[in-house]
Amino acid sequence: MSDTVAAFLDECSDLDALVAGLDEAGWSRDTPAAGWTIAHQIAHLAWTDEVAHLAATAPEQFDAELQVAMRDPFGHADTRAAEGAGAPPAELLARWRTGRERLATALREVPEGIKLPWFGPPMSARSMATARLMEVWAHGQDVADALGVRREPTDRLRDICHLGVRTRDFAYVINDLPVPSAPFAIRLTSPGGEEWEWGTLRGSAADGLAPQGPDHGAVTGSAEDFALVVTQRREVGDTGLVATGEAAHWLTFAQVFAGPPKGAGAQA
Repeated sequence: MSDTVAAFLDECSDLDALVAGLDEAGWSRDTPAAGWTIAHQIAHLAWTDEVAHLAATAPEQFDAELQVAMRDPFGHADTRAAEGAGAPPAELLARWRTGRERLATALREVPEGIKLPWFGPPMSARSMATARLMEVWAHGQDVADALGVRREPTDRLRDICHLGVRTRDFAYVINDLPVPSAPFAIRLTSPGGEEWEWGTLRGSAADGLAPQGPDHGAVTGSAEDFALVVTQRREVGDTGLVATGEAAHWLTFAQVFAGPPKGAGAQA
């Protein structure tokens, strides 16, 4: 748990380093997310850290935010991002820094076995930390793309890729598609050259997935490319991923985050 929270904070620090020195024009630069500037990206992260903190410490207050979101499920995230983006950059940056530290402390204090409410299914504190890590990395990619910089991948991608695998069925459900009866075989190359596997012939019992062969569909390639696809930051054809069978279909709509399906108009 502490390692996952630490990884979340490390990912925040890497993104912080990209934005901390920007002038006002830099904060106003457009990102690949339609209508979102860099300020919108950071405001979104600040807001989601704050509501995650509510989920961990004041569930009734989180429920109030959830009720507001349900009135405009496709536009609520945009609204909150726009509200936050209107603040001066220094104020927005300070808000994000404070909020993520408060969230990290709260997640470390959640008793084991407690499920936290969220906009998707309830989750453990560790899963919440992993989700926050994923979102910081994904929105950090938007910022990096806006700035034209290449980020150095790290082994923190392991948790993001694992989340991508574990949310496979969720992606089918929200797209009104039948869920495959067996896991796919996924073999990814880590930034350090190791192989990370899920559902392969050699098995991955530690991940809770039964050993399966490529007949059910397989994905191979770099962990970074896989993370880019499941966070919907790249299309499969723009990466080096190789997919077969039903797994190739899945990658066209894979979605690691809660929210409406691809193309519905909401930001992740």
